[in-house]
Amino acid sequence: MRSGIDILVGTPGRIKDHLQSGKLDLTKVEHVVLDEVDQMLDMGFAEQVEDILRVAYKKDSEDNPQTLLFSATCPHWVYDVAKKYMKSRYEQIDLIGKRTQKAATTVEHLAIECHWSQRAAVIGDVIQVYSGSYGRTIVFCETKKEANELALNASIKQDCQSLHGDIPQKQREITLKGFRNGTFKVLVATNVAARGLDIPEVDLVVQSSPPK
Repeated sequence: MRSGIDILVGTPGRIKDHLQSGKLDLTKVEHVVLDEVDQMLDMGFAEQVEDILRVAYKKDSEDNPQTLLFSATCPHWVYDVAKKYMKSRYEQIDLIGKRTQKAATTVEHLAIECHWSQRAAVIGDVIQVYSGSYGRTIVFCETKKEANELALNASIKQDCQSLHGDIPQKQREITLKGFRNGTFKVLVATNVAARGLDIPEVDLVVQSSPPK
């Protein structure tokens, strides 16, 4: 970074650290990209992002960097925040539009109502019916505790392992490699630990409760 680079990809906290320690100069930045902007501005990162952008942006200047914001969902408040960093004639590109079918047409979606005490048994049955003994399944849980308990539950007959933030990175990599290779068939993961997974040929994805 000291000798100059073309593109820097980083988390807000780490970029701010380098700015404060004088290892990073953003005064000549030409393009700013915020990925997952709804998450970035909603999860307590907004202040850090503002601290970073303040270095490169001058109020009402036409020379400010080009700003690109990417997001799977765009609540109204995202646009309100965006206006602070974007030129008044910014363009909004919507790749979904008014289509009601926003998920892949090759995927079947089912919602199953059941009491929480029966959830593990129902998930075990669903895995057996839709994935069988040889298919791959990912089950998403909200908490690490729930992921651990479900992975050990006798209702799931297939080999099963859990993946979440408390598991050391090295073990996480071993677990993911085993799932990719087919060493075990069911991966029980928290949403945070499982973002951006690239695993081929998954037959079934289960949300153990509706995402909040």
